[in-house]
Amino acid sequence: MGEMGFAATEPETSGGGGLVGKGLRSMVRRKQVDSENSSSSSSSSSGHHQLAKALSVTHLIAIGVGSTIGAGVYILVGTVAREHSGPALAISFLIAGIAAALSAFCYAELASRCPSAGSAYHYSYICVGESVAWLIGWALILEYTIGGSAVARGISPNLALLFGGENSLPIFLARQTIPGLDIVVDPCAAILVLVVTGLLCIGIKESTFAQCIITSANVCAMFFVIIVGGYLGFTSGWPGYKLSNGYIPFGVNGMLAGSATVFFAYIGFDSVASTAEEVKNPEKDLPLGIASALSICCTLYMLVSIVIVGLVPYFAMDPDTPISSAFASHGMQWAAYIITVGAVTALCSTLMGSLLPQPRILMAMARDGLLPSFFSDISKKSQVPVKSTLTTGVVSAILAFFMDVSQLAGIVSVGTLLAFTMVAICVLILRYVPPDEAPVPSSLQEFVDAVSVQYASFHPKLEILKDETLPLLDKGVTVQLPLILKQVAEGSYTLSEEKRRKIAGWTIMLTCVGVLILTSIASSVQLSGIIRFPLCGVCGALLLSGLIVLTCIDQDEARHTFGHAGGFNCPFVPLLPIGCILINVYLLINLGGGTWMRVSIWLLVGVVVYIFYGRSHSTLRNAVYVPNSHVDEIYRISREPQP
Repeated sequence: MGEMGFAATEPETSGGGGLVGKGLRSMVRRKQVDSENSSSSSSSSSGHHQLAKALSVTHLIAIGVGSTIGAGVYILVGTVAREHSGPALAISFLIAGIAAALSAFCYAELASRCPSAGSAYHYSYICVGESVAWLIGWALILEYTIGGSAVARGISPNLALLFGGENSLPIFLARQTIPGLDIVVDPCAAILVLVVTGLLCIGIKESTFAQCIITSANVCAMFFVIIVGGYLGFTSGWPGYKLSNGYIPFGVNGMLAGSATVFFAYIGFDSVASTAEEVKNPEKDLPLGIASALSICCTLYMLVSIVIVGLVPYFAMDPDTPISSAFASHGMQWAAYIITVGAVTALCSTLMGSLLPQPRILMAMARDGLLPSFFSDISKKSQVPVKSTLTTGVVSAILAFFMDVSQLAGIVSVGTLLAFTMVAICVLILRYVPPDEAPVPSSLQEFVDAVSVQYASFHPKLEILKDETLPLLDKGVTVQLPLILKQVAEGSYTLSEEKRRKIAGWTIMLTCVGVLILTSIASSVQLSGIIRFPLCGVCGALLLSGLIVLTCIDQDEARHTFGHAGGFNCPFVPLLPIGCILINVYLLINLGGGTWMRVSIWLLVGVVVYIFYGRSHSTLRNAVYVPNSHVDEIYRISREPQP
């Protein structure tokens, strides 16, 4: 029976080589884009309910803006203006917004083509392989947990300012120090996390409506800064722009350094993609929601920057409270209360944006068998993953209560930048070497055999390849996969097409390697220039060659029908995804050794969990791989009454 399948499961092998080969095969197995066949079969077998299709473009914009605009902007403008950009702060925000838009374009295409929960984890599983997808999902779990706890810890100090000062909160909400342990607990942070968790458990539409209200209050505070600050600027003659050292006092390098710093103010729009399965019209609404949210954030950031650096000379800004002090210098001390309200609402909205995606990533990983099925349960009443949400909320609340996680904030950036990088790589794979095989359950093996016989009768030229390969980038890096029956009918596969896919796969891989080496060497300032500059030149040439090759060769025709067609298509491929990879890898390299040490420990734990649990429980462990064009036929005949 196994010999008749297009791609059968591997036979039992003995010896270490067989175990190693089996392990490698499990690392690169890829799942199918969720379709009517796969979703119906998985839901019937698991008995789980579906997520509610309740979100519109307005909801997505509220999630995107609320998750992105945090309280950091109320502090960031002072620090970056003083140290990097000067009056050119708005240009730094614009450059960073354009860089973030590169990732947004990639997210928009994949979200519309593959509208299922899981975001970057889901896309990586479809385009690259199970092991890479696991690491991305595992990194995102850490990102959202630490991010949510860090945001919650930042709310109580700002909330205390509204009550009159640092120690003005009621005793049951105020921070306390545990004697002898030197641990500062924050009951307010933990309570807020639990409140938001309960709100998320009620339902996606209800929680998004609440986030919409909170985000609106934050945006109103920013409009106050823009409008009232603009009036003060016109009446005072914009003293911040009348400086002898010009508009760009730190030069272009300083302005670009400021862009790299404020880039992290745009992190959050990817939360929109995590709700893809709950959007009414994902093919159109997801790209529009992502683009609108990012555009609104960039516009608000730039307008606030233009006003604040014009009210006060950049060197005179208060690095801790730049906006409040700018208004106070013009006699409006009371404006600090409005700005503090904006900061508190921004933090609350960001907290909701941090706790919203993680349960859906846990749910997606559990659906695929990589985590226990406990996390994939969906409430029949609220149609949200309540168990995953409660687990996320409790863990985040404990961390927020006991730990000062501000020192771990860099970890949040690692998870996001890894996801951004992988999403850009997935766009390249989807365009040039999209998966041409899809998994079906091993229980359908007899129907796979029937279809293989059917196609053999139509196409006499059918070849059984005893030693075929399953590629990582389709025809790129390969690992052994025996007993694949492959159709080589006349005209269906030409030599030029096979070569094109092979060249494209290797080019994508070498381009990514070139980006990694180039950014590593460029960031290693301790290296001698004699070594550094020639190596940068070689890697730059490799990167440019990859761009030229991918530009010259044709993209795969299967891209037009891959996934849910008819949605958004990322423009300027391959230039845009490669630029996105370059920017994000450069930022990853420069996050610092301490951050990478902490992340490496977490990823190492993830590798152990995957080896001892995820790999052996994966829903694809016994899957049969067949050509994409034959999947519908296999499911069709499997539903027919059998004699």
